[in-house]
Amino acid sequence: MTSIRVFLVVVILAVFTLFNFIAALRGYQSSMEKAELLFDQHLLETAKIIANIHTENTANNIDHNSHIAFQVWQNGQLMASSSNTPMQPIATLQSGFNYSNFDGYRWRTFAYRNLETSHWILVAERTDLRFTLAENVILESIFPVLVGLPVVGLLIWLIVSHGLRPLRRLANEMGSKQPTDLSPLSTQAPQQELAQIVASSNGLLERLETSLQREKQFASNAAHELRTPISTLKVQLYNIKQTLNQGTETDALEATAQRLEHIVEQILALYKNSPDQYNARFEKIELSELTEEVLAEESPYFDAKQQQLEFNGCEAYIMGDPFALKTLLKNLLSNANKYTPAEGCIKVSMTKLEDHLLLSIEDSGPGIDAKQRDRIFERFYRIDGDRHPSGEMGCGLGLAIVKHIVELHHATIQVTPSSFATGSAFKVLFPLHQPENSNHQPGTI
Repeated sequence: MTSIRVFLVVVILAVFTLFNFIAALRGYQSSMEKAELLFDQHLLETAKIIANIHTENTANNIDHNSHIAFQVWQNGQLMASSSNTPMQPIATLQSGFNYSNFDGYRWRTFAYRNLETSHWILVAERTDLRFTLAENVILESIFPVLVGLPVVGLLIWLIVSHGLRPLRRLANEMGSKQPTDLSPLSTQAPQQELAQIVASSNGLLERLETSLQREKQFASNAAHELRTPISTLKVQLYNIKQTLNQGTETDALEATAQRLEHIVEQILALYKNSPDQYNARFEKIELSELTEEVLAEESPYFDAKQQQLEFNGCEAYIMGDPFALKTLLKNLLSNANKYTPAEGCIKVSMTKLEDHLLLSIEDSGPGIDAKQRDRIFERFYRIDGDRHPSGEMGCGLGLAIVKHIVELHHATIQVTPSSFATGSAFKVLFPLHQPENSNHQPGTI
C-alpha cells in the first residue's frame, strides 16, 4: 500500500533536486563560458606582452611555466620559444584562436602578428588545466546540493507530516468507532479537502443508520407479529386433534407450524446476536457452570432419543454475554441432538490451552463432508436442503447464529471429524479471561 506521505516527500524532493541540478548545470555552463573568455583574454594579453618585450637579443629558448608555451617567428625562422615547444610552429600563422596538439597535450592557441616587426607571436595554454577548473566549478556547484538534500528531505518530511496530521486524526476517529456507532464524525477539518471528506462520511453514516434502523424495526416487528398467529395456529391444531381424534391427519400441519415457529425464533435470535446490532456488555463467566445449566435445560431432548451424554468440564473464566453464550450452546447441542441417531453418543468437553479455552461438542451422527464444512455457517444453508437424510426440520440459521456469536467473543470455530467412529466435532476456541490484559487474539485449534 503506497503511503501518501512517502509519495509527497519523494516527489517534492525529486522536483527540488531536478531544479537544483538544472540550476547548477546552467551555472556551470555560464561559469565555463566566462572562464573561457578569461583564459582567451589571458592568452591575448600574454601574446602582446611577449611581442613588447621581444628583441633581437632575446635568447632562443626562454624558460616558462609548463602550462604556457610560446614561439616567435619571423620570415619562417624561429626567433624565440619556450622550452616546451617543438621546432615547428605550434599554431597556424593566422591571427586568432585555435587548438593544437604537441608535447603530449592538447593546447588552446592564439596567433598574433606584430605589424611593426613582422613577428608572429604564437601563444598556447594546456586545455587540461581548463578541465581541472571545470571539475572544480562542477563540484562547487553540486556539493551544496548534495549536502543539503538530507536536510531538505527531513524538512519536507516534517512539513508533509504536519500537513497530514488532520487526516491522521480523522483516520483515528473513524478507526476507533464501534460497529454500532454510526454517529457523525466530530473531527473539525478547516482544510477544504478534509471538510468535504468529513461531510461525505457523515452523510454516508446518516444514510446507513437510517437504513439499519429501518431493517431493525422491520425484523423486530415482523418476527413479533408472526409469533401470535403461529401460537394461535398451534392451539387450534391441538384442539382439532383432540376433537377429531385424528392425529395422523393433523401431524403434518402441526409439524409445519412447529417449523414456522422455529424459523421465527431463530430469526429473532439472529437479530439479537448479529454483530451490527449487538450492544451487550461482556462480563466474567465461568463457562463450565453455564454449560451445565444449558445441558440441564436440554436434557429432555436427549432423554427422548435415549442418547448417551458425556460432559467433561473444567473451571475456566471467559469474558462474554450469558444470553449469547447460552444461545451458542443450545444451537450446537440441538444440532448434535437432531443429527445423532437414537441411542447415539454426544460428548461435551473443555480443555485449557495456555491462554485459551477449547470447547468441543462431538456427536456420533453421520458427520459432515469436508467440502460442506465452510458452507454450513452460511445463512439458510442446509446440507441437501430439505432432503437431509435425517429428516430433521431446520431453516439453516442455527449455525449462522453460532458463527456470529463466536465472532462477537473474538473466538474461532472449526468443524472436524469426531472421536467416535462417525460424526462431527464443533470446536470453539475462546480467549481466557485475563485481568491485566484481556486484548488477546484468537488462537488456533
